[in-house]
Amino acid sequence: MSKTIIDSPKELLTIVGNTLGPSAPLTITQERINQFADATGDHQWIHVDPERAATGPFGKTIAHGYLTLSLANCFLPELLEVRNTSMGVNYGAERIRFPAPVPVGSEITASGEVISVEENKGGFKATIRITITAAGADRPACIVDTMSIFYP
Repeated sequence: MSKTIIDSPKELLTIVGNTLGPSAPLTITQERINQFADATGDHQWIHVDPERAATGPFGKTIAHGYLTLSLANCFLPELLEVRNTSMGVNYGAERIRFPAPVPVGSEITASGEVISVEENKGGFKATIRITITAAGADRPACIVDTMSIFYP
């Protein structure tokens, strides 16, 4: 695991273009997939029915794309620590893509790239591209440009 640590939100301006990470690995369990299905109401068999999924296109259940996306928020603090911040808020996301599935049992990691930083309403809005990849996969599972505002 490799975390970038900066001393203030304003210092975000100095790391545009920098890469972040990688994070520690996180194993995607069937329990996590089922909990996400319950939280969202998405109980499609490719996610929650291991017997049927064994004969399906992926050979086992896969994580929901939006489950993988939601883990970007879990990984961001592992990639970047902004000290002397009163608060950080999620502002949104752009360019979300799911190039590859995440089979149950996969270990996923995240890396990042600081795309842009601008002053915004007393804080600093950072756009960070987070790429989540399953171990051994040819393509990333999720690529998302997250936007967060960090306030001093």
